[in-house]
Amino acid sequence: MNRDTPIHPLWLRITHWLNALAVLVMVASGWRIYDASPLFPFEFPAALTLGGWLGGALQWHFAAMWLLAANGLVYLALNLASGRLWRKFFPLSISGIWHDALAALRGRLSHADPRHYNSVQRFAYLFVIFDIVLLVLSGLVLWKSVQFGLLRDLLGGYEFARRIHFFAMAALVAFVAVHLVMVALVPRSLLAMLGSRSGVES
Repeated sequence: MNRDTPIHPLWLRITHWLNALAVLVMVASGWRIYDASPLFPFEFPAALTLGGWLGGALQWHFAAMWLLAANGLVYLALNLASGRLWRKFFPLSISGIWHDALAALRGRLSHADPRHYNSVQRFAYLFVIFDIVLLVLSGLVLWKSVQFGLLRDLLGGYEFARRIHFFAMAALVAFVAVHLVMVALVPRSLLAMLGSRSGVES
């Protein structure tokens, strides 16, 4: 085992932090866009939004959208090309997720090796990949509904695409919140993403 090799490769750390930046900007600007035309009887506090006004929020949102989409494609391509996607996230089973979820709730889930993802982590990371894809696709419908007419129809129409976009955003925010809690509980996971050197990635 080479202890001079970071747990996560450089490309993974770069794409991770770029994704984090894009998500932060997209959520904050998206909340401002939502407030301009709410779907539900509530609004987000202005202090938590980005853009100041609808036009400004849209500019921030589109800029972050392109960053998220481009960076996400690079992340997926490198995961596939390196074989990391299969090594890290599979095999995955319902029984494995259930077992590890119960262990986590009882405080008995081991985090001794940050190179190894348990079943709950595998499921969560695969889910958030799917969720971001859904965010981008529904966002394209909201951005250019006429040009992406087929995609709009596949998502159930413009108004239903708005709801898909909102709930996909809510799921992403929930993932980030849980992710931050886990980082607080297991600080070495943050150190690993900053380039901690404690063994080669498996």
